[in-house]
Amino acid sequence: MSVLLTDGHDGGTGLTTTVAIYLVITFGLGGLAMAIRLPPLVGFLAAGFVINALHVDHVPQLELIADLGVTLLLFAIGLKLNVRILFQREVWLSTTVHMVLSVVVGYVLLWLAALVGVSMLAGASVKTIALLAFALSFSSTVFVVKVLEERGESNSLYGRVAVGILVMQDIVAVVFLTATGGHLPSWWALTLVFLWPLTLVMRRIWSRLGHGEMQALFGITMALVAGYAWFSAVGLKGDLGALIVGVLLASHPASSELARSLFHLKELLLVGFFVSIGLTGLPDLPTVGVALLMLLLLPVKAGLWIALLSVLRMRYRSAILAGLSLMNYSEFGLIVVSVGVTAKILDKAWLVEMSIAVALSFVVSALVNGRGHLMVEKIAARLPAQDEAKLNPEERPRDAGDAEVVILGMGRVGLAAYQRLSQHHGLKVVGVDYDGPRIKTLQGEGFNAIEGDATDLDFWNRLRHSDSVHTAILAMHRHGANVTALECLRESGFGGQVATVARYDDEVEWAKKHGVDTAFNIYAGAGSELADQAAGLSEPLPETDPKS
Repeated sequence: MSVLLTDGHDGGTGLTTTVAIYLVITFGLGGLAMAIRLPPLVGFLAAGFVINALHVDHVPQLELIADLGVTLLLFAIGLKLNVRILFQREVWLSTTVHMVLSVVVGYVLLWLAALVGVSMLAGASVKTIALLAFALSFSSTVFVVKVLEERGESNSLYGRVAVGILVMQDIVAVVFLTATGGHLPSWWALTLVFLWPLTLVMRRIWSRLGHGEMQALFGITMALVAGYAWFSAVGLKGDLGALIVGVLLASHPASSELARSLFHLKELLLVGFFVSIGLTGLPDLPTVGVALLMLLLLPVKAGLWIALLSVLRMRYRSAILAGLSLMNYSEFGLIVVSVGVTAKILDKAWLVEMSIAVALSFVVSALVNGRGHLMVEKIAARLPAQDEAKLNPEERPRDAGDAEVVILGMGRVGLAAYQRLSQHHGLKVVGVDYDGPRIKTLQGEGFNAIEGDATDLDFWNRLRHSDSVHTAILAMHRHGANVTALECLRESGFGGQVATVARYDDEVEWAKKHGVDTAFNIYAGAGSELADQAAGLSEPLPETDPKS
């Protein structure tokens, strides 16, 4: 960091001042976005354009920071990815069909724009328009995963399908880059067969590293060295290497813990990614006009996803959530356009054009996805009824049976609450979670657990009609998910008692202000439980008669 802040072309303090300007503008606009209830990343995108417009000196290290953020993001995706999701029809078939339809529809609309007289498209060849349509068919891995993580829905069915689609698109992008790069990977790529035995050895080392900084350092080393550096050295895309290494390590018991330990570092580095998009170039009026024209393709893109996923037996609600999250353009689109510029298929101005379109698509997608689940429920309710028997098994309705208490979120807190309520208080409890594999594990261990989504209004509508349920406990680890669940609960008219967990005092206060009967700070509760246990240990043993 000292090098970053002191070394500069205009003296020791030159780069220090530049970095300070970057930080102030980025932090200020990120905070402004939050103040008007927009995702901070909208502010980060705006910061890039503002910095560019002010002609602030370029910080070359920003590109490195952005690359590190994307690499750690893909590594974290790999740690949580179940490869079997890629073989589901909802993923591989929808990705294939959507990409073909997107290119066809995009080509037709761009061709019509050229006929109308849009200057940048006038006289464009078939190859040029087709390449642009292909670039616009990708969705942003960075943006979609960030949306899912903010909602706490990465493990929901629609979240898993969306991530699987993104991975399939990444594979298509790698194939495209290999095919258009004019060279195949080197023969040294055969050494990648040793990656599997290497990860077996590294897993043993990982198990002995504990839970501190060594574990986080292990993850960064595996992502950047075994993943990015190795794949890049043999002529393959480094980001793909980070993803694959993450997949190979995913079955380790500490994989979720490692992903959590890297979360904040990854989020911080990704700020550099969003800022860097705005530094690509400054738009003029014609450029903005073409970018706005490209935005007209976003509803078409989302509509195709919704239609395809609905046909492939997903509920309208899940299909809409997935389609809206994928309704954006991708950083891979910039790479495709860059390849086109190098091959002299596209003019260099298209790099700026595409960067503006990507940035604006993020803003539009952030606004749409920020509207909440209730908007999605209202849209789904207007669509024709679906035959529930033909839906994906994970999408079929579940009910709470004769349970008296429903626990939403069966992580460590939810599981502990389940055991306490059922064993100590003798209540009938059902645990609900959207993580299908975890539900199967819990069912195998004898727990009354069902798969369901606490942010699904239909779930709460069914729960409202239950005669036995009198208490709902929101035990999901993300406050945002508990907030959404509470909104759906109130919308359904559920009249029982509601309790929720929180990690911070402001979250407890928020819950109390919004009518939650009991809001519990899990850290304060852990201290109280520890004190009770310690007090029990310190109590003197009862005296016994030595003659007995």
